[in-house]
Amino acid sequence: MRDAVGSFVGWPSDLIFPDAETPTRPTHKVGKGISRRIESVASQKEVPGRKLKSAAKDIPTTSGTKSQIMMRLEKMVDESDIMHGAIRSIDFDEGVFGAAHFEIIAKEDMQQLFEHDELGIAVIHTYIWYMYVTLMRGTELCNCFNFIAASRINATLITKNPTSVKNDLVDRFMAAGDNTTPSLYFLPFNSGNGGHWVLVAMDLSRLIVYYLDSLSGDWSKYPSMKKTVDAAIIKFRSKKNYRNRKDITWVRVQCPQQNNSVDCGFFVLRFMRDIIALNRIDIPKMYFEEYKSYSRAHLDEMKDELCQFIVDQRII
Repeated sequence: MRDAVGSFVGWPSDLIFPDAETPTRPTHKVGKGISRRIESVASQKEVPGRKLKSAAKDIPTTSGTKSQIMMRLEKMVDESDIMHGAIRSIDFDEGVFGAAHFEIIAKEDMQQLFEHDELGIAVIHTYIWYMYVTLMRGTELCNCFNFIAASRINATLITKNPTSVKNDLVDRFMAAGDNTTPSLYFLPFNSGNGGHWVLVAMDLSRLIVYYLDSLSGDWSKYPSMKKTVDAAIIKFRSKKNYRNRKDITWVRVQCPQQNNSVDCGFFVLRFMRDIIALNRIDIPKMYFEEYKSYSRAHLDEMKDELCQFIVDQRII
C-alpha cells in the first residue's frame, strides 16, 4: 500500500464537514495549490437514465493501450493546475448519498485511473456519482438502489466510534423511505488505512445482507462491520415499528475474484454496476451468468466511462 494512503489533510475549520473524514484519502498539498469549487453540471437538470452494457460478450477479452478518452483527460490534467497541487471540489446530487455531499479530486486520484492503481475513496465515490447520473436518475431504479458513502461507514470510523457509525447508517436508511419493498443499499466497505475494499449490499425488507469480496473469505474477517450493520438494521426497523420477524441473513456471493493486489476497488465498482445494469435486487449466490469473471477489459471499460464523465462534467 502507498505510504500516503490513510493520512489526513489540513483544512480550514469552517470548511470541515462530516463526510470529509476519509481514511483512504491520499495526502493533498492544499496549501500550495488553488482550491477551486466546481458546480456540478449534472445537478442543473434532470436527465433520464440509460442502460449500460449488460452482457459479458460485449466487452473485449483483452485490454490494450490507453483509450482516446483517457489520453485526452490525461492531457487535460497535465496542462491544468492540478499537476501543481490544486484540487477540485465537486458537489454531488443529493440523491447519490441521500444528503448533500462534496468530494475533493486531486492529482493522486487522477493517477489512480491513468495508472490502474489502488483506488481511493474519491474515485470510488465519483464513479458512484457517474452510475447515479447515467443509469439511475429520473428512473424507477432510484427506488431499487441506494448508495452509502464509504467516508461515513468504514473500519477506521467503526473502531473510533461504533455508535456514531451505526446512527449514521440508520439515518441513511431513514432518508430513503419506508423500505418495505425490496431494494438494495450498497456499502463499499474499506478495511481501514487504505486497505481492502468489499461490497456489502443490504435488503432491509427481506433482512438479507449480500457480501461480495474479490478475495477469499467472508464477513468473519470484519466482525465489527457485521455487528454494526446488524445493529443499524435492527435499530432502523425498531424506529419504524417494524417487527423483526426473522434473523438477518448474510449471504456470501461467489463473485469474480481478482488476481493481483490492486483491483479490489475496481471489482467493487463493477459489482455495483452489474447489479444495477441488470436491475437485480436478488443477487444469486453463484453471481450472474453474464459475469462469472472479469477481464482487465471489464475494468478498463469503467475507467473510460469515468474519464468521459469527468470530461463531460467539466471537473478539470
